[in-house]
Amino acid sequence: MTQHTNQFGQPVGAPLPEWQSRSWPAYETFTGHYCRLEPLSAERHGRELYAAYAQASDGRDWTYMFAEPFTDEEAYLAYASKIEQGRDPMHFAVIDLQTQRAVGTLALMRIDTTHGSIEIGHVAFSPLLKQTRMATEAHYLLMRYALEQLGYCRYEWKCDSCNQPSRQAALRLGFQFEGTFRQAIVYNGRSRDTCWFSIIDGEWPQLKQAFERWLAADNFNEDGTQRAKLQALR
Repeated sequence: MTQHTNQFGQPVGAPLPEWQSRSWPAYETFTGHYCRLEPLSAERHGRELYAAYAQASDGRDWTYMFAEPFTDEEAYLAYASKIEQGRDPMHFAVIDLQTQRAVGTLALMRIDTTHGSIEIGHVAFSPLLKQTRMATEAHYLLMRYALEQLGYCRYEWKCDSCNQPSRQAALRLGFQFEGTFRQAIVYNGRSRDTCWFSIIDGEWPQLKQAFERWLAADNFNEDGTQRAKLQALR
């Protein structure tokens, strides 16, 4: 990285003379090859989402979430009604294009238009969505929206340091590990150390190319097995 200095000879960050605040994200619909993202609606998506989450054999998918496992459909509908159309976080439902049913949610959050930083969070993927092409594409669609269309310069991922699947997912998707904030949060009656990850705008072109090559139909065998891993395509 080129070293920049000020008039006193002190090292400073790279100049951004044309920087302007970024726009606030909008509740849009994003369509890919395998899934579609829609603004979360309790009325349209709630029952399908509850049924998708009910496919899990136990409540372990909610251990590291701020929400608790839902005991019945009405409890989930009440939760979805509470969070839909929020300004921050902004929740989106993931729709399986084959079945046209909602199979999970994720959200844009910690939105900082002044500094061009935004986080992906509240990732609640059902067994029908986890470890599928749809899951990767859902992340790709929101990354592309934030980093390319809106021009944000920093895209964050944070998780409980104990949540190994989330940490592995962040690295697979191309996030860089930045460190651990100790005792950063108290939630669900316990302390949480938080791992921070990020993607910055300069990394996006290479990551985008890898996502598109991985998501291409010819990267999968007839049985759906990937030919090349996402990490290998970066």
